[in-house]
Amino acid sequence: MRLCFLLLFSVLSLGFADETRTRIALAGDSTVTDKAGWGAAFAKLLGPNAECLNFAGGGQSSKSFRDTGNWKKVIDSKPAFVLIQFGHNDMPGKGPKRETDPATTYPENLGRFIDEARAVGAQPILVTSLTRRTFIDGKIRGELKPWADAATKVAAEKKVPLIDLFTRSVDLHNKMGPTESDKFNPPGKDAKTTDHTHLNAHGAEIIAGIIAEELRKVAPDCAKLLK
Repeated sequence: MRLCFLLLFSVLSLGFADETRTRIALAGDSTVTDKAGWGAAFAKLLGPNAECLNFAGGGQSSKSFRDTGNWKKVIDSKPAFVLIQFGHNDMPGKGPKRETDPATTYPENLGRFIDEARAVGAQPILVTSLTRRTFIDGKIRGELKPWADAATKVAAEKKVPLIDLFTRSVDLHNKMGPTESDKFNPPGKDAKTTDHTHLNAHGAEIIAGIIAEELRKVAPDCAKLLK
């Protein structure tokens, strides 16, 4: 009888502890996921009072993330903070179910995310797109800049914290150069394929460190949850 009571108490205690952990939700594309992005590495930087819920998905854009029901999952998880990063699949060539215009539909989508997160008591934090590691004449090409600029503008208009990961990652790789930047590449689909978009474990740790560093600057309440 005593053993049963102790086991029941332990189970209830664990459940209660999980409920009291502050939830940080991640919404984004594959560059935010645990397997191909910085999500899992970021979760490792959190202290015991925080729980990271990663809803990011491969191929997602700011449009498809809502249309496929993933944004509802973010809201339903009742997070205290939501980090929102899109752009890669919002670009031309991704098809009408994903593409957005950085001058119109992309900022509109981000604005809706912000308003709806706030409506459930969550603090939204915008993150500009992680750069692709493609170089022209030794410098990052930076094709995601229009979407990064749009996110920066929305953050200012909506008065939400902004982590300018695009600028930080462009500066980082411009300093590193193509050869050192290739050390961030995960294995390609085959021997002839090079992946300059996603992250291996080393790259994920570096980028997650930048996210944490910027959080301390722009969102101190969230940064308190870091180790």
